[in-house]
Amino acid sequence: MRRWSRWTGDESGSAALEFLAAGVIFLVPLAYLVITLGMIQQSTLGVEAAARHTARVIGQSDDQESAARSSAAVLANVVDEYGLDPGDVGVSISCTPVGLPCPSAGVTVFVTVDAVVSLPFIPAAFGLDQLAQIPLQAEAAHKISRLWGSG
Repeated sequence: MRRWSRWTGDESGSAALEFLAAGVIFLVPLAYLVITLGMIQQSTLGVEAAARHTARVIGQSDDQESAARSSAAVLANVVDEYGLDPGDVGVSISCTPVGLPCPSAGVTVFVTVDAVVSLPFIPAAFGLDQLAQIPLQAEAAHKISRLWGSG
């Protein structure tokens, strides 16, 4: 029995140290992954909600001026609600058929919202923060009633 203990060595008391080292090695990247995926999911939901609600509010407005006002207010509200950076959010609105004014009665409004998610804890040194960005895009369509704008 004495020979066997020489081969295996005396490991009494090292389990706590091993758990501590393994915990740090595995837990820190896991925590970073959870934080990063949470930020990406939150921003993805925000971009999708901004596109959907902006298209819907344009379709429910009474005229072009109220559509512009309402869509800007809804977009600002969604960007604030989901914690998006207003400088990183871009919106484009288009309608089909192309020859008609946008928005107008009977057209389909397409709203595209673009945003960028910056990964957490990435330093700005050497432009690393620009490399660690994830672009997001969402598009929504809404068919406007042919009675739109009639009051």
